[in-house]
Amino acid sequence: MKRFRFLIGLALILALALAPNAFAAKREKFGADNRHEEAKKDLRSIKTSSETFRWKMVMPWSKGLLFYDVAQHFADSVKLASGGRLDIKLFSAGELVGAMESFDAVSKGQADIGHDWPGYWKGKNEAFVAFASVPMGLDTEGYNVWLYERGGQEMMQELYGRYNLYALPGGNVGQELGLFSNKKATTMADFKGMRVRTAGWYMDILTNIGASVTPLPGGEVYLALERGVIDAAEFSTPAINYPMGFDDITKYVIEPGVHQPSCQSALFINMDSWNKLPDDLKWIVKIAATETQQWSTAWAENLNAQAIELFKKKVEFVRMDEDAINQFAKASHDYLETLKAQYPDVKKVLDSQEQFKKDFADWRQERGGIAPWPYEQFVKGKHMQ
Repeated sequence: MKRFRFLIGLALILALALAPNAFAAKREKFGADNRHEEAKKDLRSIKTSSETFRWKMVMPWSKGLLFYDVAQHFADSVKLASGGRLDIKLFSAGELVGAMESFDAVSKGQADIGHDWPGYWKGKNEAFVAFASVPMGLDTEGYNVWLYERGGQEMMQELYGRYNLYALPGGNVGQELGLFSNKKATTMADFKGMRVRTAGWYMDILTNIGASVTPLPGGEVYLALERGVIDAAEFSTPAINYPMGFDDITKYVIEPGVHQPSCQSALFINMDSWNKLPDDLKWIVKIAATETQQWSTAWAENLNAQAIELFKKKVEFVRMDEDAINQFAKASHDYLETLKAQYPDVKKVLDSQEQFKKDFADWRQERGGIAPWPYEQFVKGKHMQ
């Protein structure tokens, strides 16, 4: 009897599985990989090329910085995937051109490719900063979704394209730390008169709230903190800051890093060098860039967690109160609105990012409350990110 029931059940399952539309969805397929159609078209004509290419890559980074490793990872991925047909040699800051000369060097064809933090080029167009990090703006997850699925990459390519460059997202190393400081600042009033090292849009925002700001180069920050020339400084993520030793000469880290919720880099390629590549190598470059974007976050965030544990042995982490964070949000919003009124490119990009935040808000709310805290903390009520 049991065997009979089993056979009947099996027959029913097979009948349902083989019946047309047995498990048809009530709606059409939801979502599609937009690249698929492009890939189908290219696969009909693409061939494995035999020509070899040797590219020079320039950057603002020295070899000791984590950003350099991200650029090297990309170059290694390209060389491995192409079987050595595209070999990219890295030149750190000052080896071939100066750190801040890399953009122009690639644009003019003195080098084939560069790696950057796009905010360095704000003097050329303010909108570059929006592709690097925005105060109170997108986090790492947000940048990934916006760049790849909401038109951000196409906007990036249009902006870089004005300078004879083809651009791709080139790595994201997470949220930056707040301020290494010898003053314990938790309220907005505490920041008034504070002498701070920062750069980009945050420099103007801090100035607007009454701080005294200077955009010192990274190599000068330690000495300025040590000698008391500045009270506080931000530079980058925990893993990047740790080798710089700021915890040796400061007492506090003021969190969170409202100035840079995410640190996004780009790869930019001379358009003539790009156009000379056969299609198969172009695909390898694009896929290697995407792989680098995803890998860099996992790698850097793991290091960031380790660096925080080391920092906590020497400095006290303090958190701005909620009112101060809200005031920073308002000061940032007001400043960005003035930029949007002045610069159409900034308005276009920031409006796109803001629309993404609005469209993502319901899902962010509904998925909240189960942040992966350790069990002991979670059961005591620590649920939110």
